[in-house]
Amino acid sequence: MEMEQALHAARALVLADLMADKVADADIVSLVEDAVVHRRWWVEQWPEGAAFVAGLIAQDVQDALLDRYGRWPLCPVCTESGDPHALDVEPELGTDPHWVCPKTAVAVARVGRLGTPMEG
Repeated sequence: MEMEQALHAARALVLADLMADKVADADIVSLVEDAVVHRRWWVEQWPEGAAFVAGLIAQDVQDALLDRYGRWPLCPVCTESGDPHALDVEPELGTDPHWVCPKTAVAVARVGRLGTPMEG
């Protein structure tokens, strides 16, 4: 049951970020579902990885969006640079994943909390 709870929680976090950016249409939600299915198999193979699944699903969705629609989520820190770029998930494989600007190393939000201020 722990695996299913981790997968459902990760799905909810990524959907919250997509909704915060107003990009959670049906096609994109399908990408989230595909990522959850893929990571379910992954966690079945490595149950200890359940703690990392939120960041991994966020990265999977980000990669799928890049292939089909473009960069997401765009960095809100570097809006004046004229070089729009996506945030990265850090740590790449770890607990408590955050969206981070790859150019300034500024943590913008926890995965699932885009559009809300960072807590201190």
